[in-house]
Amino acid sequence: MTQMPNNTFFDDTFALARDPYRFISKQCERHGSDAFETRLLLQKVICLRGEEAAKAFYDTSRFSRVSVAPPRIAKTLFGRGGVQGMDGKAHRHRKMMFMSLLTEDKIGGLTQLARDIWNRRILQWSRMDQVVLYRQAQEVLTEAVCQWAGVPLDPADVDRRTSELAALFDYAGSIGPKHWWARIARKRNEAWLRGIIEQIRTGTYQPAEDTAAFIVANHCDLDGNLLDAQIAAVELNNILRPTVAVSAYIVQCAHALNEHPVIREQLRDGSPDDLHCFVQEVRRYYPFFPFAGAKVKESFEWHGYHFPSGRKVLLDLYGTNHDPRPWDEPESFRPSRFHDWDGNPFTLISQGGGDHYQNHRCPGEWIAIEQMKAATDLLVNRCSYEIPEQDLQIDMDRLPAIPADHFVMTNIQLLREVR
Repeated sequence: MTQMPNNTFFDDTFALARDPYRFISKQCERHGSDAFETRLLLQKVICLRGEEAAKAFYDTSRFSRVSVAPPRIAKTLFGRGGVQGMDGKAHRHRKMMFMSLLTEDKIGGLTQLARDIWNRRILQWSRMDQVVLYRQAQEVLTEAVCQWAGVPLDPADVDRRTSELAALFDYAGSIGPKHWWARIARKRNEAWLRGIIEQIRTGTYQPAEDTAAFIVANHCDLDGNLLDAQIAAVELNNILRPTVAVSAYIVQCAHALNEHPVIREQLRDGSPDDLHCFVQEVRRYYPFFPFAGAKVKESFEWHGYHFPSGRKVLLDLYGTNHDPRPWDEPESFRPSRFHDWDGNPFTLISQGGGDHYQNHRCPGEWIAIEQMKAATDLLVNRCSYEIPEQDLQIDMDRLPAIPADHFVMTNIQLLREVR
């Protein structure tokens, strides 16, 4: 057995917080290893990166997700009792509920709803001095996913519900007032959705039977019991929140188009494959979520290193996406690399790795890809706009990382409607 490299500093919590996307990879490079041990919040933690590490990390016989998320994240980003913190048969059973919602036809329906709303928004933007793309994308996606999911949303409530949903991912890793606002937003959001679940169950509200709201409200656990209304609200939120979070990816798409005008021209009325490769490279290149967590079920050895039972483990998502072993020149933005990509589920892990059905890989990435394609097509082919002077540097301290000014646009004109 080989001694695992160990950071000698007493605790690396603040170092990780200062550089959440690059800390693990920097330490791996320093140690010359894809694994090292450190302390975070005074607890021993093993940090991993790379394809082989991802294969081990998503081996459900080795790692558990139960009670892994820090309370700060559980009370904001995920909520309590949701699918992210489940394992085994219970996880697979709950996961199938989500998978039933993500057929090609249903994802296409959500994408078309968003396209229709984008069209209306652009007409509004043409009469405005400027718009902030990040906020506008959040509102578009909130409207679209609520309509698609069968969640009633009055037009007067779009701003409020968008702010509540956005707070769950924008401020999940924050401290101070922003974190407390995220916790308040979580409580308000779950109370709203719990009310809808209860209305469906009593028959006072009847959405279509193929909508997320109806399916979640009527989902039963392995014992044949309906989910507790609070848990059902958490799971319905696990459909809304991640969809609205795609707004960060959309801003990153806009940023990439601005940074790479040659690629933008290539996408102008280009092939669907070119567009797909572009959004995949955005997902690989740009920072979205820095790492994923788990804990060791039973002690095992990997690459000669000992993983003791109960030890918490972090997998570097961003670092694995930038690993030079599978990715040639990973710090270069090059969509063409995806024309011949083999689809390896352990090298592109922006939203988790492994199999969507069996592992903790987020099936919402299919929604993300289609929404990113729709928004990129809008920005390239359907409207014209100008980028005023602003701070366009990606804020690597922010989760998710986007430009500090959230991508401001001016002089927006609709060229043709999004189809």
